[in-house]
Amino acid sequence: MGAKQKLVVVGNGMAGIRTVEELLALAPDLYDITVFGAEPHTNYNRILLSPVLTGERTLQDIVLNDEAWYARHGIRLLRNRKVTQVDRLRRIVRTDDGTEAPYDRLLLATGSNPFILPVPGNDLDGVVAFRDIGDVNRMIEASSRYRHAVVIGGGLLGLEAATGLAARGMEVSVVHLGEALLDRQLDTQASAMLRHSLEARGLTFLLGRQTHAILAGDDGRVRALRFADGQEVAADLVVMAVGVRPNTELAASCGLHVDRGVVVTDTLQTYDPRIYAVGECVSHRGTAYGLVAPLFEQAKVAANHLALHGIGRYEGSVVSAKLKVTGIDLFSAGDFAGGAQTESITVADALDGVYKKLVIRGDKLVGACLYGDTADGAWYMRLIRDGQDIGGLRDQLMAGESAAGG
Repeated sequence: MGAKQKLVVVGNGMAGIRTVEELLALAPDLYDITVFGAEPHTNYNRILLSPVLTGERTLQDIVLNDEAWYARHGIRLLRNRKVTQVDRLRRIVRTDDGTEAPYDRLLLATGSNPFILPVPGNDLDGVVAFRDIGDVNRMIEASSRYRHAVVIGGGLLGLEAATGLAARGMEVSVVHLGEALLDRQLDTQASAMLRHSLEARGLTFLLGRQTHAILAGDDGRVRALRFADGQEVAADLVVMAVGVRPNTELAASCGLHVDRGVVVTDTLQTYDPRIYAVGECVSHRGTAYGLVAPLFEQAKVAANHLALHGIGRYEGSVVSAKLKVTGIDLFSAGDFAGGAQTESITVADALDGVYKKLVIRGDKLVGACLYGDTADGAWYMRLIRDGQDIGGLRDQLMAGESAAGG
């Protein structure tokens, strides 16, 4: 038996380490594995940063793999290192501190970077993103010393940041360019219900506003936000939650094909067959996914090929959205807006705060938007994903899985 092949993983986040876990289950002894992580932590569950912000969880609670796990599997974990160079000819990666690691197979899982609005003052003290544990710690620290927070972005992450800061006693305004909250995840009616629930918790919404500049106080810290119309709003803390961009810097620098994300095939290979890529840094059939379910589906397929089984194919994902705010239940999936050749079944109960909309095309469920009662979300998601014929179920669909005997 010759020396083991070397697998180097760039990125110690959820997609990269999930791929390693899947690989260890299939072929535990195939590779010597080295993992580079830019953060000082072991692998943690980024999805649970919101409950850490509200104080419902601690960092310890959200660690997925502790140091003992890496040691047990003989994985060399190099933290606080940024990989800056891939030499594809000699098959070596190099980091900012000069560390080198040779590879036979390379897995890029570099994730994404928060998009920072290109406005004056975006680099002031007190302006943060909501992306990693460092950001959360800065937000918690600010909440103990300051009063006014402004969150830019009315998407899932922005609303989670806003409710977390409000739970810590700050007065929070949410600034959103669109006219409705979660306009990519909810229809108008569900969005209005959500806004009503969040306003009842003390949040203020400034919709249809464009941030023009972030203003500094005498101490050099952020003091206010100015909109395009000249209006200003006080801010001691500004959280940017306006989306993410795939982190493709490393891939581009070593000549891999990049088009919004690192372009991969259905086997999660880049244009260099020795180099695989998974997660938020990837562009697959023109789509970059910023959610965890598709990342896990990609991880399974990449692991299958790294394990030399060679039979998995990733064909894209149907995505769903949930908001991680305690006491607020919403779910949407597929084509929930409806449109030509579709029919919608809607149930609304304003008193109970429940709204459900199912979108059907032909004999298939193609979309769902649920607010207030999301118990059947997973079932609807399966029906949408599997493209199941719902002809016989049509009358029971709204009543849910138990009524349909699903």
